This record gives sequence, C-alpha cells and structure tokens, in this order.
Amino acid sequence: MITSLPSPSEAVKKAVNTIQISVVVPFLNEQDVLPVCYAKLKGILGGLAQPYEIVFVDDGSTDNSVELVAALIRRDPTVRVVRLSRNFGKEAAMSAGLAHARGEAVIMLDADLQDPPELIPDMVRAWRDGFDIVSMRRRKREGEGAAKRLSAYAFYRILSRMSRSRIPADTGDFRLMSRRTVEALLQMPERCRYMRGLYSWIGFPTKVIDYDRAPRAAGKTKWNYFALFGLALEGITSFSTAPLRWATGIGAVVALAGATFGFWIIFKTLMFGDDVPGYPSLMAMITLLSGIQLLTIGLLGEYVGKGYLESKQRPVFVVRDVLDYATETHSHYAPFREKNAVEG
Repeated sequence: MITSLPSPSEAVKKAVNTIQISVVVPFLNEQDVLPVCYAKLKGILGGLAQPYEIVFVDDGSTDNSVELVAALIRRDPTVRVVRLSRNFGKEAAMSAGLAHARGEAVIMLDADLQDPPELIPDMVRAWRDGFDIVSMRRRKREGEGAAKRLSAYAFYRILSRMSRSRIPADTGDFRLMSRRTVEALLQMPERCRYMRGLYSWIGFPTKVIDYDRAPRAAGKTKWNYFALFGLALEGITSFSTAPLRWATGIGAVVALAGATFGFWIIFKTLMFGDDVPGYPSLMAMITLLSGIQLLTIGLLGEYVGKGYLESKQRPVFVVRDVLDYATETHSHYAPFREKNAVEG
C-alpha cells in the first residue's frame, strides 16, 4: 500500500524549479534491478553538482517494482514515479517520461543497466558543448546471442537505407536530449510511435558517443524475438513507404514473368503441338503467386492499420498517478499531455 507523502520543504520546491538534468527510467517488472539502478544513478548524478531528478515510469508492473521505488521517494525528493494505468509498451512509457521530465537536459536510460550510467557525465559535457542530442552507439553487445546481434545489425542498416531521415546504426534509446528537443518530440501527436526514428527525424545537432553494452545487471529481458520483430516492423512502416514500392515492383516483375511464360506456352503449343506441362509446375506457380499476393496484402494492411489507429485519436498513454516527495499526484501537464494522455 502506497500512502500519502509529507509536504516538501522550501528547498525542495526551489530545486524543482531549477532542475538541470532529468533521467527517465521506464521499467516493467524490474524489482531485481531497480535498487542497483537507483544506487548507481545517485552516485553519478550527485557528482555532477547540478540539480537533477530521476523519473521512473512504471509501464504496468505486476511485481513489487513500484513499492520499491515508492519507498525511495519517502527519503529522496529527487525521485518521482509516473504510473501508467496498464502496460502500454516501452514507446508509450518513454513518451510519458518525456512528458513529465522537467530538466533542461533529459536522459533516457533502461532500468536493466545494459547501458552504463557511468557515461552520463560525458553526455552532459557534450550537451554543454552545444549538442541538442547525444546518441550512444553500441560497439559491442555483451550478453546477446549471435542471432540477435546479426538481426540488429541488419535491421538498423536496412531501416537507414529505407528512411528519408538518417537513423544512426546501432543506437538505441540511451541518449540525452535538450529541452527544445523534448518539446519538439512532445509536439508529435502520432500514436504509432517509433522513438528512435523520431529522435533522428527532428534533425537537431547530434553527437554520437561509442560504448560497449553490458549484460543485464539482474532480472530477465522482456524482449523476445516476436516482440523485436514487431518493433522492427513498426520502425520500418513508420518511417518509410519503400516496402509498398517494393511490393509494386515485385508484382510488376512477377506479372511480366507470368505473361512471358504464358506467351511461350501458347507459342510452343501452336508451333510444335506440345501439351501444356503438367501439374507440378502449375502448382509451383500458383503457390508463388499466392504467397506474393498474401504478403502484399499483409503489408498494405500494416499501413492501413496505422491509419486506422491514428484516426481514433486515442491517447498514447493513460496515467494512473504520479508519486513524488510532495504528493502522490501531480497536476502539471504540457500541451502534449493534454492532447495525448488521459489522467486517471
């Protein structure tokens, strides 16, 4: 049970208005790693000598994650928790975190600590040098199988070639964004959100820092291959219409090949009187054409479905409440929150 929290002191109120660094940490059932994540962030952010906050975003956890973080709030006014009403997915959780972050620079960090918080000072220095976005590019991906590394390598390069906006390869959600970058993101009302593409689409000055990604500090990953495939499909269809053009091109080539083959059969039959080749070749052609048709219909359905979801104008996320040192709820919302979220 989470109870009401004491009122903040004047020093706390003043600190809220002068926050420089916000670290947004979305999580789902991460009770094993959240204490370690918090301890690391406190040590690193405390060394920056700048006002900061840590915004945890609960994406519908069913374990004791929220209780663990709520216990931190009672002794640490720099911690806040945005609780979503259910599991909306990581993209929505990140959007909720950005909508509630108040710092001049906002850092996105996964709770599993595969992305090292120790690099935050380097990110902040790059921001102080004038970069609006500091993207972190993975050199190595420890703790991941060869199939996952190969698929990730291929996906980023395919997406970069297909998209009109350049999406850096091997960069995830671990990055720093300036306040004007965050405000630009919050102006985007789309419901089908692929955040890594949105970061690049904005086009503000970006610095890339290379790093080695570590294995999870604790707990189990929530991303299986089906979820990763869905994320990849979301990214491709959100930032490129190239698949539709490819489907058109494949259809034209197959139709031309089929017509040529048909004319050849007619010519051969008229000139030489041969019977039409039999069942196996016919079934092979029918299977090939049917597969291409179904694949194309599915691809079209993906784009039509996105338009259908966008037309409903449902909120990106629904906030159950916001827990901070002052109170269990917080009522300050930017225009993005009013347009794209419902407060529960």
